[in-house]
Amino acid sequence: MSSISIIAVAKEKRAEYMPLLLEADPNEVLVKSYLHSGDLFLIKREQRVIGVCLFTFPKPRTVELKNIAIKSTIRNQGYGKSVLLQATDFYKEKGYREITVGTANSSIDNIAFYQKLGFRLVDLELDFFTNYPTPLYENGIPTRDRLIFVKRI
Repeated sequence: MSSISIIAVAKEKRAEYMPLLLEADPNEVLVKSYLHSGDLFLIKREQRVIGVCLFTFPKPRTVELKNIAIKSTIRNQGYGKSVLLQATDFYKEKGYREITVGTANSSIDNIAFYQKLGFRLVDLELDFFTNYPTPLYENGIPTRDRLIFVKRI
């Protein structure tokens, strides 16, 4: 895996990255609701954009990974892990003490990914995804609930 860099995106340029953000969360209304909040970063490898990640700040000293998307053709190569490790260091230096992330009950790969990185399951939001415009399924499982993970940094 070649090294990656993470570059902040100005608020006025964020709409350009909606297609990538929608790969991670297909609810366009929801993505638009947080698009201009927090920090949006481009994930670049060899000067090419390979993904995006967006962090918000739901409460003092807490950062939430709201969205992370790596281009589908290069997933599962360690880029997401590298991004989260860099982000952890970045936000820890800024005084944050925990990172939270929510994922679907049906996102088996995501659930394993976050736990491998030291996140712990702390909460469950029942029926979070049942209000999406179309029903979602992953791995043959109906996407209904949102699992909340936290990592102390």
